[in-house]
Amino acid sequence: MRVNKLIYATEAEISAGGAKQLLRSLHEFLDVGLESIKSACIKNKKLDPALLDDHQLTSYELAFCEAEISAANSFLDHTEKSEPDALHQNLALLFAGDIFQSVMTRLKSVSSDAGLDWEKLAELEGSILARALLKNCNAESVAKLGAQISEEKILRLPSGLDEEKELVRDTFLRFADEVVAPLAEEIHREDKDIPEEIIRSAADLGCFGTCIPERFGGLQPDEGADSLSMIVVTEELSRASLGAAGSLITRPEIAARALIAGGTESQQLGWLPRLAAGEILCAISITEPNTGSDVAAVSLKAKVTEGGWILNGSKTWCTFAGRSELIVVLCRTNSDISLGFKGLSMFLVEKPSFEGHEFEHSQEAGGTLTGKAISTLGYRGMHSFDLFFEDFFVPAENLVGGEAGEGRGFYYTMAGFSGGRIQTAARATGLMQAAFEKALNYACDRQVFNNALSQFQLTQIKLARMLATISACRQFSYAVAKLMDVGEGQMEASLVKLFSCHVAEWLTREAMQIHGGMGYAEESAVSRYFVDARVLSIFKGAEEVLALKVIARELVEKA
Repeated sequence: MRVNKLIYATEAEISAGGAKQLLRSLHEFLDVGLESIKSACIKNKKLDPALLDDHQLTSYELAFCEAEISAANSFLDHTEKSEPDALHQNLALLFAGDIFQSVMTRLKSVSSDAGLDWEKLAELEGSILARALLKNCNAESVAKLGAQISEEKILRLPSGLDEEKELVRDTFLRFADEVVAPLAEEIHREDKDIPEEIIRSAADLGCFGTCIPERFGGLQPDEGADSLSMIVVTEELSRASLGAAGSLITRPEIAARALIAGGTESQQLGWLPRLAAGEILCAISITEPNTGSDVAAVSLKAKVTEGGWILNGSKTWCTFAGRSELIVVLCRTNSDISLGFKGLSMFLVEKPSFEGHEFEHSQEAGGTLTGKAISTLGYRGMHSFDLFFEDFFVPAENLVGGEAGEGRGFYYTMAGFSGGRIQTAARATGLMQAAFEKALNYACDRQVFNNALSQFQLTQIKLARMLATISACRQFSYAVAKLMDVGEGQMEASLVKLFSCHVAEWLTREAMQIHGGMGYAEESAVSRYFVDARVLSIFKGAEEVLALKVIARELVEKA
């Protein structure tokens, strides 16, 4: 292989451009690994999924390498475009240095399986440019950044948003602080339903219409998508509470994308304005007890009958199913299992709203839909349900896409999930922001051995790395939103979801650790952030499935 000739730099300084060049050189090793896997997995001139499964560890590590490098590049890109700011630039270089070391470790761990030259890896690691970048990661340099952050109480870096988006952010920040935050702990500890006070106030602000076009009563411009506003709103809601507010937009967003992608004109006009106004709330039912993230294996049966369809079977992890009046359900309308995802269709299932942890809805003709909430470690308020359909009738007009939509359910699901993934990344960023704010304030106030906790080097280093990570995730999601608005960014949406949700667990743990014993007490909000963060790498594509079946597979195919 040939590695790009590295530019020269002193060990004392390096620019964002130099850091990006070093990451490009590192990425060349990633490309070699992908090409090596591809050559081992080609059968009859096509990529064989079964052979690819023999390389799961290597594929998983390379997928994370791609996500980490992309996150670092997004932060560095933003730094180059923004007004010169020493803290901003130094945090971006710190993050790039940490990512360089993480990716290098991953590549070394799979070097023999990925066909990588260990000596050339070591040569890059010991290069002048690498040493210059890693200079930003030494204890003294990082602690100085943390000291500045704590002394100046810097809660976030400049976002680079325009005036309009900053106004949106400020509006929902105030709503989150004044309406959601005072109720968040009670909802979590007592596992309560999300109160109407939050839902109605959110609806009044247009929360549910952030991803629905204006022609249907939403806030999205008719001339083009505006994913960035959706991300900004999601961040602020998640900062107050992941379970009670951060996911309010997710389900209408997925439903809206599916309806826009495949719904009939009548379905769009009938459902989207009501979703946008918050007149009805919705849930998304895809997962089944024996399928997990394998959407193509869905088996809930929908059998054609006079005037519509009869549903029989079970679903699981249907979040907000009790409170919602509409459930978007993926079913198997063709009994031929060999058709896989081509035998799936999407239905709009109507039901009354129910409070609490259990419900049963009986139809006049005898069909029933029952639901029971699943007890969870965190993410409370928006309960997730097991659902059981027994001879449940759905009228023909509720098949998404009408007759033309039969067998197209998988595609409509994927149309919704791409937005769901980037939104989940924004939820992770909002949760991390909340954890960082609590950690910074506690570190500045807490006295240990006659000094504020924030004056200790290790605390300062933690704070610097936390703020760098949040900023990188935020800029990564912003960059992906812009791509998605021009019809691109499907892969990047998976990458930002994979990375942001993974690091959210680490960051909320660090916030909890800074609090010491108080962090383990339920009276401290960081304990809620920690358990809430755990779900992020599971829903909207479990980490392993996302890395192996989506990201690695596409990367290998393109290699």
